[in-house]
Amino acid sequence: MYDPHQIISGPIVTEKSSGLRAESVYVLRVLKDATKSQIKNAIKKIFGVDALSVNTTKVRGKVRKLGRNMGMTSGWKKAYVKIKQGQKIKELEANA
Repeated sequence: MYDPHQIISGPIVTEKSSGLRAESVYVLRVLKDATKSQIKNAIKKIFGVDALSVNTTKVRGKVRKLGRNMGMTSGWKKAYVKIKQGQKIKELEANA
């Protein structure tokens, strides 16, 4: 079992994620092998809000070149967390 602070790496701040905050959806970078229920419980313990749903997607690593050397960036996991209407995550609102 993971510590809740290990599961959630941090917010993803983009135009799309900022627009989703109006609909009470937060976009977070999470641990690669975290399940939806683990993410939901971590949100409850860290921020004290009720998550209604969690949708996840895996982001693939990209091929990068530096001179004649090639490598890959590591992949990661993204979670879209919808919280109850009227609740806000104050720690993530300050980053916007």
